[in-house]
Amino acid sequence: MTYNTKQKDMILDIIKKKKSSFLIKEIYDEMNEEVGLTTIYRFIDKLVNDGRISKMIGEDNLTYYQYLEECDHKNHFYLRCDVCGRLEHVDCDCIEELKKHIFNHHKFSMGMENIIINGLCNKCGGRL
Repeated sequence: MTYNTKQKDMILDIIKKKKSSFLIKEIYDEMNEEVGLTTIYRFIDKLVNDGRISKMIGEDNLTYYQYLEECDHKNHFYLRCDVCGRLEHVDCDCIEELKKHIFNHHKFSMGMENIIINGLCNKCGGRL
C-alpha cells in the first residue's frame, strides 16, 4: 500500500462517518494536517466523478459534499433535507415508474445511480 493510498483511505474513512453533508475544510481539520488540502480536494473531486459523493451548493453559497452509500438494489434513490442536510438512502421500486414516465413522455433515459430528491425531513418541518 502506498503512502498516497493510505491518505485516501484515511480521507474516505472520515467521509464515511459523516451522517450529513460536509465541507472539505471539515475533512482537512479532522486530518490534523496529515494530508494536504490539495490532496483532499483532488480525491473528493475523483469521488464525485465516480458517483460515490454528491456535490451541492448550499444557501450560503458554500460547496457541500455527501457520501452516497453503496447499494446493490437497482431501484434506489436518496432523500436530502434542505434544512439539516441529512441524506437518507431509500430502496423502493416506485422509482421505476418515474424512470418509465420520464423515458416515455420526455424521451430521456434516466440514470439510477445517484438520484437525489430534495425537500424537508419530518424533523425539519416536512410533516404531512
